[in-house]
Amino acid sequence: MLSRRHFIQKASGTIVFPSVIAPAYSRTKIIDGIASGDVTTNSAVIWGRTNRNARMLVEWGTTPKFDNTIRVAGPVVTSRSGYTGQVVINRLPPGQEIFYKVQFGEDQINQSRVGHLRTTDPSQDITFVFGGDQCGGGWGINATWGGLRLFKTMRETNPNFLIHLGDRIYSDHPILERASLPDGGVWNNIVTPKKSFIAESIEDYRGNYSYNFLDSHYRKFCEDVPTLSTWDDHEVTNNWWPGRELSRRIMFRKGYIQNDVDTLANNGRKAFFDFTPMQRFQSDPERIFRKISYGKNLDVFLLDPRSYRSPNNNNQQERPNEETSLFGKKQIYWLKSSLAQSRSLWKIIANPVPIAHTSKYQRPRYDKFSNGNDGPPLGREHEIADILSHIKKHKIQNIVWVSADVHYSAAHHFHPDRANFREFLPFWEFISGPFHTKPGRGTHYDKTFGAQRHFRTPRPPKGNFPPSAGYIYFGHGEINAKTGALTISIRGLKGENLYTKTISAAR
Repeated sequence: MLSRRHFIQKASGTIVFPSVIAPAYSRTKIIDGIASGDVTTNSAVIWGRTNRNARMLVEWGTTPKFDNTIRVAGPVVTSRSGYTGQVVINRLPPGQEIFYKVQFGEDQINQSRVGHLRTTDPSQDITFVFGGDQCGGGWGINATWGGLRLFKTMRETNPNFLIHLGDRIYSDHPILERASLPDGGVWNNIVTPKKSFIAESIEDYRGNYSYNFLDSHYRKFCEDVPTLSTWDDHEVTNNWWPGRELSRRIMFRKGYIQNDVDTLANNGRKAFFDFTPMQRFQSDPERIFRKISYGKNLDVFLLDPRSYRSPNNNNQQERPNEETSLFGKKQIYWLKSSLAQSRSLWKIIANPVPIAHTSKYQRPRYDKFSNGNDGPPLGREHEIADILSHIKKHKIQNIVWVSADVHYSAAHHFHPDRANFREFLPFWEFISGPFHTKPGRGTHYDKTFGAQRHFRTPRPPKGNFPPSAGYIYFGHGEINAKTGALTISIRGLKGENLYTKTISAAR
């Protein structure tokens, strides 16, 4: 790489004078990092960010030496996208290691960076990791502790991809230079101006996503492992819904100037798209829910639990109506039809909010599906009943749900013999996380759909405990190509198995 020295440099015996060395400020750089997403058997979306207007270029091949590569020219990135860009690479060979190089601008002096992903074919096992919730609770990147260490642990399992189930940022919670530990000690955070206060503008939200890339483990993970991303509430603000107006109490406590959540959501959504390598839909540019087909053994259905919901309420309606929406009619219609059309052996429904999680006491407003009433479906539970009865009617086998959000990990089995609503096939739901935030203490779950808890990670004492306390987890999945069995495990910070369940595939 050319340096910024003011003296001459030798290169292969040739004297090169400073006058012919391009100054560093004249070249484009890779800032934050590169990443890939929405990988299929033959395609992927490549992402990168630079420091100035420039055309994004991606070169890919099947060896790290970049022999016989294919070059794809992407968009000219500008400040309108925060200098981020995305390129779709197609016609990838199945069952191959793919190496890609990202550069902005044609000049050879411009900085480039190399990433990696893996396609699959039916003869190969599929491995993946899943979960969510990072850099919340005031716990940011502590270099002394080792940063976002769980991303190093996940990368070392060599997964085909990560299913990120939301709360990739906590835009409503600043990260300050120091945070107090429960034992009286101090947690030292890396800080940035944009992460030092709550996010309201597009640039604020972009700054939250950019913050994650300050961690070397996260940057390396994004270079090596594709991510299939959806979102939840903290990408905008806590427990938001369309049309909400923040109360004066919340505005004062959090420091918001803007009370219109739709304005916050528009800005947060723009930043989410800017920083997420993913399929986009020209006919529906705001759409996040989608299906990723990863060969004949797996389809992943990524859901959006925020964009189409009604205002949070007491969730006790006896019949579905305009007040009982969480996924919304449009998304549910798509999910039911897509599940019925799927020909993959396994169908994973990536639903950020767990089905049965509930609080111990009755609440005036519920943010999730369940309502603490173990009787027949009420409120938003009607949506789950509709989806489950459709699955049974069309005899759709081998469905597993994965979720995050609640800051603990768990394994729930749902069976009609234990349920008040019986029109469904038995299924499993696995909750995982958090990746890097305070632990959750909830232990209660709703039994309307016959949930039975087989595992839950240890409940912490009261208090805002840091990631170093050990309450951070991720989910790991593996589909055996020979037997078709799906094995899901819940793992800890060191990668240790805390719980494992193998599910045989129905043929």
